[in-house]
Amino acid sequence: MAGGNRIKVIMACQECKDRNYNYTKNKRSHPDRMELNKFCPKCNSHTLHKESR
Repeated sequence: MAGGNRIKVIMACQECKDRNYNYTKNKRSHPDRMELNKFCPKCNSHTLHKESR
């Protein structure tokens, strides 16, 4: 089973709604949406980024 449960995830800034980061995650072990504090180059600060669909 080569990566059968992994999906592509795009992270979007909650301040400016810009989509900055791409990840892959295991859908079986992390079924909920991801939330991370990441640096947004458009806002020039660390903001909350949520998984967008």
